[in-house]
Amino acid sequence: MKRCKATTKDGRRCLNGQRTGTDFCAIHASEISSGELFATAAGALVGHALIPGLGIVLGGLAGHSFRNFTGLNNMTKKRVFISFDFDNDRVLRDFMLGQARLPDSPFEVIDHSLKEAAPERNWEAKARAAIARSDIVIVMVGNDTHRAGGVLKEITMAREAGVQVVQVIGYKDGDYTPVPNAGRLYAWNWQNLKKLLS
Repeated sequence: MKRCKATTKDGRRCLNGQRTGTDFCAIHASEISSGELFATAAGALVGHALIPGLGIVLGGLAGHSFRNFTGLNNMTKKRVFISFDFDNDRVLRDFMLGQARLPDSPFEVIDHSLKEAAPERNWEAKARAAIARSDIVIVMVGNDTHRAGGVLKEITMAREAGVQVVQVIGYKDGDYTPVPNAGRLYAWNWQNLKKLLS
């Protein structure tokens, strides 16, 4: 079940499920997503070109209905926060950013781990906000990730926000220690990523 895209009064992402035909739950049903707005506006423009005046209303309704009927409403990508050992595994973040850009990628990276020391003194607040906006946190596991203080804090933040956490082995060779409280450890391949993010 996909989560509502609204933000609660305290700035966290709503945990309710989406209602059919919308990006929002029953509580936030009156809100409109950018996709719904675009489809309605495009339909209104086409309708107005065909039948000036009345076509705006009919076209807007048709655009909104077309989006829901064709399933374009459900083609949203999962929003991913990448957690990784900043000092040792930045290349893993770059690989994930590259995979997110592929045409058939089921996810988009909304943010990633920040340096926990200076100059990012407020990294915890930034990380907490980014994690709350994400659908899933993917921990990229390297040799020392299980000891990386920033990663361990990000996992705690994700658990507190109710965001799913998975961990993926970042390199082909090696015997890697799973990160505590980060869930099952998966091999990093395209099939696993698609399954985890579908």
